[in-house]
Amino acid sequence: MSKLEITSQERSALRASAHPLRVVVQIGDRGLTEPVLKEIETHLAAHQLIKIRVNGADRDEREAMLQTICDTLSCAPVHHLGKTLIVYRPDAAAVKAEAEARNATRAIRKPNEPYTPKKQAATGASLSRKGEIAKRAAQKTERLENAAPKARRAQAADTPAHRIPRRAGSALSLRAGARRSSTKR
Repeated sequence: MSKLEITSQERSALRASAHPLRVVVQIGDRGLTEPVLKEIETHLAAHQLIKIRVNGADRDEREAMLQTICDTLSCAPVHHLGKTLIVYRPDAAAVKAEAEARNATRAIRKPNEPYTPKKQAATGASLSRKGEIAKRAAQKTERLENAAPKARRAQAADTPAHRIPRRAGSALSLRAGARRSSTKR
Protein backbone atom coordinates (compact mmCIF):
# COMPACT_ATOMS: atom_id res chain seq x y z
CA MET A 1 0.00 0.00 0.00
CA SER A 2 1.07 3.58 -0.37
CA LYS A 3 1.71 6.18 2.28
CA LEU A 4 -0.99 8.83 2.74
CA GLU A 5 0.11 12.42 2.06
CA ILE A 6 -1.27 15.36 4.06
CA THR A 7 -0.63 19.09 3.84
CA SER A 8 1.34 21.02 6.41
CA GLN A 9 -1.83 22.78 7.63
CA GLU A 10 -3.54 19.42 8.17
CA ARG A 11 -0.44 18.09 9.90
CA SER A 12 -0.38 21.08 12.24
CA ALA A 13 -4.07 20.70 13.11
CA LEU A 14 -3.67 16.96 13.70
CA ARG A 15 -0.62 17.53 15.91
CA ALA A 16 -2.65 19.98 18.02
CA SER A 17 -5.59 17.58 18.31
CA ALA A 18 -3.25 14.70 19.25
CA HIS A 19 -1.73 16.61 22.16
CA PRO A 20 -4.24 15.43 24.82
CA LEU A 21 -4.31 11.83 23.52
CA ARG A 22 -2.71 8.99 25.44
CA VAL A 23 -0.44 6.34 23.96
CA VAL A 24 -2.56 3.39 22.76
CA VAL A 25 0.14 1.09 21.31
CA GLN A 26 3.62 0.35 22.66
CA ILE A 27 6.34 -1.27 20.59
CA GLY A 28 8.65 -3.26 22.86
CA ASP A 29 12.08 -4.85 22.60
CA ARG A 30 11.00 -7.25 19.84
CA GLY A 31 10.35 -4.35 17.51
CA LEU A 32 7.65 -4.02 14.90
CA THR A 33 6.01 -7.45 14.64
CA GLU A 34 2.87 -8.64 12.86
CA PRO A 35 0.67 -8.59 16.01
CA VAL A 36 1.80 -5.01 16.73
CA LEU A 37 0.84 -3.96 13.17
CA LYS A 38 -2.60 -5.59 13.64
CA GLU A 39 -3.06 -3.70 16.90
CA ILE A 40 -2.11 -0.41 15.23
CA GLU A 41 -4.55 -1.24 12.40
CA THR A 42 -7.46 -1.80 14.81
CA HIS A 43 -6.76 1.42 16.70
CA LEU A 44 -6.46 3.42 13.46
CA ALA A 45 -9.81 2.03 12.33
CA ALA A 46 -11.38 3.03 15.63
CA HIS A 47 -9.77 6.41 16.30
CA GLN A 48 -8.11 7.65 13.03
CA LEU A 49 -5.42 9.50 15.05
CA ILE A 50 -3.23 7.57 17.49
CA LYS A 51 -0.02 7.82 19.48
CA ILE A 52 2.54 5.00 19.47
CA ARG A 53 5.37 4.64 21.99
CA VAL A 54 8.60 2.93 20.83
CA ASN A 55 10.77 1.54 23.64
CA GLY A 56 14.42 0.58 23.33
CA ALA A 57 15.35 1.85 19.86
CA ASP A 58 17.52 4.64 18.56
CA ARG A 59 16.24 7.50 16.38
CA ASP A 60 17.07 5.89 13.02
CA GLU A 61 15.25 2.68 13.98
CA ARG A 62 12.19 4.67 15.12
CA GLU A 63 12.23 6.59 11.83
CA ALA A 64 12.38 3.29 9.90
CA MET A 65 9.50 1.90 12.00
CA LEU A 66 7.40 4.99 11.28
CA GLN A 67 8.00 4.60 7.53
CA THR A 68 7.15 0.88 7.69
CA ILE A 69 3.93 1.54 9.60
CA CYS A 70 2.85 4.25 7.17
CA ASP A 71 3.66 2.17 4.10
CA THR A 72 1.98 -1.04 5.25
CA LEU A 73 -1.14 0.53 6.79
CA SER A 74 -1.65 3.44 4.35
CA CYS A 75 -1.52 6.13 6.99
CA ALA A 76 0.18 9.51 7.27
CA PRO A 77 3.02 10.33 9.66
CA VAL A 78 1.94 13.35 11.69
CA HIS A 79 4.77 13.76 14.18
CA HIS A 80 7.84 12.03 15.60
CA LEU A 81 8.94 13.46 18.91
CA GLY A 82 11.38 11.42 20.96
CA LYS A 83 9.99 7.94 21.42
CA THR A 84 6.44 8.96 20.52
CA LEU A 85 5.04 8.53 17.00
CA ILE A 86 1.74 10.06 15.89
CA VAL A 87 -0.01 8.58 12.84
CA TYR A 88 -3.29 9.42 11.11
CA ARG A 89 -5.59 7.63 8.69
CA PRO A 90 -9.04 9.04 7.87
CA ASP A 91 -12.03 6.75 8.05
CA ALA A 92 -13.15 6.09 4.46
CA ALA A 93 -16.84 5.81 5.41
CA ALA A 94 -16.74 9.10 7.33
CA VAL A 95 -15.03 10.90 4.44
CA LYS A 96 -17.63 9.55 1.99
CA ALA A 97 -20.52 10.54 4.29
CA GLU A 98 -19.07 14.04 4.71
CA ALA A 99 -18.77 14.48 0.93
CA GLU A 100 -22.36 13.29 0.43
CA ALA A 101 -23.60 15.68 3.12
CA ARG A 102 -21.77 18.55 1.43
CA ASN A 103 -23.34 17.68 -1.93
CA ALA A 104 -26.82 16.97 -0.54
CA THR A 105 -27.94 20.59 -0.91
CA ARG A 106 -26.67 20.93 -4.47
CA ALA A 107 -29.24 21.07 -7.24
CA ILE A 108 -28.97 18.12 -9.57
CA ARG A 109 -29.94 18.64 -13.18
CA LYS A 110 -29.56 16.72 -16.40
CA PRO A 111 -26.77 17.84 -18.73
CA ASN A 112 -29.24 18.88 -21.43
CA GLU A 113 -31.33 21.03 -19.06
CA PRO A 114 -30.58 24.74 -18.84
CA TYR A 115 -29.41 26.42 -15.65
CA THR A 116 -32.25 27.56 -13.40
CA PRO A 117 -31.52 30.42 -10.96
CA LYS A 118 -31.87 29.60 -7.25
CA LYS A 119 -34.93 31.77 -6.67
CA GLN A 120 -36.82 30.15 -9.53
CA ALA A 121 -35.71 26.67 -8.47
CA ALA A 122 -36.93 27.35 -4.91
CA THR A 123 -40.41 28.10 -6.25
CA GLY A 124 -40.35 24.88 -8.26
CA ALA A 125 -40.10 26.58 -11.65
CA SER A 126 -37.67 25.24 -14.18
CA LEU A 127 -36.49 26.62 -17.46
CA SER A 128 -37.21 24.60 -20.55
CA ARG A 129 -35.54 24.57 -23.93
CA LYS A 130 -38.73 23.61 -25.76
CA GLY A 131 -39.58 27.28 -26.38
CA GLU A 132 -36.04 28.01 -27.49
CA ILE A 133 -36.04 25.08 -29.93
CA ALA A 134 -39.41 26.16 -31.37
CA LYS A 135 -38.13 29.73 -31.76
CA ARG A 136 -35.04 28.54 -33.67
CA ALA A 137 -37.18 26.38 -35.97
CA ALA A 138 -39.44 29.37 -36.72
CA GLN A 139 -36.41 31.54 -37.51
CA LYS A 140 -35.07 28.89 -39.86
CA THR A 141 -38.32 28.59 -41.79
CA GLU A 142 -38.53 32.38 -41.99
CA ARG A 143 -35.04 32.54 -43.47
CA LEU A 144 -35.93 29.93 -46.05
CA GLU A 145 -39.07 31.85 -46.99
CA ASN A 146 -37.13 35.10 -47.23
CA ALA A 147 -34.56 33.53 -49.56
CA ALA A 148 -37.06 33.43 -52.47
CA PRO A 149 -37.91 37.18 -52.34
CA LYS A 150 -34.17 37.97 -52.33
CA ALA A 151 -33.85 36.25 -55.67
CA ARG A 152 -36.72 38.40 -56.99
CA ARG A 153 -35.02 41.52 -55.62
CA ALA A 154 -31.81 40.62 -57.44
CA GLN A 155 -33.74 40.58 -60.71
CA ALA A 156 -35.18 44.02 -60.02
CA ALA A 157 -31.76 45.64 -59.92
CA ASP A 158 -32.88 48.58 -62.02
CA THR A 159 -33.26 50.84 -59.02
CA PRO A 160 -30.59 50.95 -56.35
CA ALA A 161 -31.56 50.07 -52.78
CA HIS A 162 -30.49 53.46 -51.40
CA ARG A 163 -32.60 55.42 -53.93
CA ILE A 164 -29.68 57.62 -54.96
CA PRO A 165 -29.25 57.83 -58.76
CA ARG A 166 -25.92 56.60 -60.11
CA ARG A 167 -23.74 58.67 -62.34
CA ALA A 168 -23.12 56.93 -65.61
CA GLY A 169 -19.44 57.74 -66.08
CA SER A 170 -18.26 56.89 -62.56
CA ALA A 171 -15.87 54.00 -61.89
CA LEU A 172 -17.78 53.25 -58.71
CA SER A 173 -20.98 52.85 -60.61
CA LEU A 174 -19.35 50.39 -62.98
CA ARG A 175 -17.97 48.34 -60.14
CA ALA A 176 -21.26 48.46 -58.28
CA GLY A 177 -23.13 47.52 -61.43
CA ALA A 178 -20.89 44.54 -62.03
CA ARG A 179 -21.37 43.42 -58.45
CA ARG A 180 -25.08 43.93 -58.59
CA SER A 181 -25.53 41.89 -61.71
CA SER A 182 -23.95 38.79 -60.16
CA THR A 183 -25.64 38.68 -56.74
CA LYS A 184 -26.98 41.11 -54.24
CA ARG A 185 -26.05 40.82 -50.60
